[in-house]
Amino acid sequence: MMKEFLAIASFGLAGGFARATDFPAAEITNSQIRVRIYLPDAKKGYYRGTRFDWSGVIYSLQYKSHEFYGPWFQKVDDGVHDFVYQGQQIVAGPCSAITGPVDEFAPVGFNEAKSGESFLKIGVGMLRKPDNANYDKYRLYEISAGGQWTVRKGGEFVEFRQELRDRASGYGYYYEKNVRLTKGMPGMTLVHRFRNTGEKPIQTSVYNHNFLVMDNQPPGPDFVITLPFVITSRRPPNKELAEIRGNQIVYLKTLAGRDVVATPIQGFGNTANDHEICIENRKLGVGVKIRGDRPLINESLWAIRSVIAMEPFISVGVGPDQEFSWSTTYEYYSLPTGEQ
Repeated sequence: MMKEFLAIASFGLAGGFARATDFPAAEITNSQIRVRIYLPDAKKGYYRGTRFDWSGVIYSLQYKSHEFYGPWFQKVDDGVHDFVYQGQQIVAGPCSAITGPVDEFAPVGFNEAKSGESFLKIGVGMLRKPDNANYDKYRLYEISAGGQWTVRKGGEFVEFRQELRDRASGYGYYYEKNVRLTKGMPGMTLVHRFRNTGEKPIQTSVYNHNFLVMDNQPPGPDFVITLPFVITSRRPPNKELAEIRGNQIVYLKTLAGRDVVATPIQGFGNTANDHEICIENRKLGVGVKIRGDRPLINESLWAIRSVIAMEPFISVGVGPDQEFSWSTTYEYYSLPTGEQ
C-alpha cells in the first residue's frame, strides 16, 4: 500500500479561519464507509483553537448514503465565547468550532504556572497563562510551544504524531493517534498512545465530545440513546424535552430554537464493560455503537437542535518514561426493518 508522509512545522499562535477549500485534509475509505479528516496545520488548519486535540478532526463519515458528522454551527466568530445564537444561525467561537469525535484533555500544570508561564494541553501544546484568572476552556490561549506534528497516511488509516519537549516547565511527551477503518466492515477505531518523555508526572483526564450530526436531523423522538447500565443522574434532563427510562435516554420532543438537553450520567461501574454507547435513529434506520477499552470516570449528554454529544471520560496518569494507551471503536450499522 502506498503511504504518504507529511511533516508539519512547529505550531505558533492560533489564528483565524480560511475558506473550506483551503484546509489541509485527507480521505480514507474501505468497502463500507468513507471518512474525511482535517489535518493539523498552524497556518492553514481548520481548527486552531486551544481546547480540543488537533489530531483526527473528522468532518465527514458516510455510510450507506448517510452522513454522521459535520458542522453543528453555521459560522465561526473569533469574538464568541463558546457559541451563541444570532437570528437563525448558531455561531461558534474559535475554541468550540470543531466537528466529529474529537478529544479534549484537561489542562496539566495550570494552577502551578504563574502569570506569563506555560501549562500543558495535550494535543495542542504548551499554552501561555496570561493572568491569574481561572482556566477557561473557551478562551483562546497563546501557544508558546506546539511541538512537532507528523502525519502518516494509508488507504484505510491516518496516523498523527505529536512530539513536544518544554524544558522550562519540565513537561514532555510523545502522543500518537491512529484513525483506522475496520477491514471490510463499517467500523472505525481511534487508537491512542501517550508516552511521558518529560521530568514531571502527567495526571489528566480525556473525553471524546462525539459531535453527532446524523443527516442534519435535529435530536428528537426518532433518536434513542442506550447504555449498558441503569442510568441515574443528579441533574436529570428538562422533563419537557427528554427523560431517562432505565438504561435509555429518550427525547419527548424535537429540539428547536434554544432548547438544550444536558445531563450528567451516573450508574456505570469500575470496568470497561460499561464504556459503551448506542445512538440510533429509527426514522433514518441507522445507528452507531461506541465502545472504549478503559473504565469511565464520568459521562454526560449535551444536545441542542443541531447536534447530539455523548461524552465519556477516562483518567490518564503517566509518570516519567511511562506509557499509557487506550482505544475507542465505532460501529455504524443499519437497523433491522422492523425497528425502523
